[in-house]
Amino acid sequence: MISDRWRRGKRGWPAGFPLAQLPNAPLWVALGGLLIAVMTDGSVHAYGRAAFYAGLAAWAWEELVSGVNWVRRTLGALGLIYVLVKLAAALGA
Repeated sequence: MISDRWRRGKRGWPAGFPLAQLPNAPLWVALGGLLIAVMTDGSVHAYGRAAFYAGLAAWAWEELVSGVNWVRRTLGALGLIYVLVKLAAALGA
């Protein structure tokens, strides 16, 4: 029963046009980095934010180039644009 739900979660929902699925490794890294950044300050906060943006960029790129449908590829493009805008703002561009 649990393994069946896990397989369905990996394929995505709904089956014919997957919009949602279980998080993959880059997204877990991003979520972990965000959690660390929210709970800390100082240099640990900065490292958590860096991990968040790196994980989010990796997830976004993966969705952009190999998303299963146009919605997922669009989410990847938007995620990558978000990371680039935040990076440009941090660099003072």
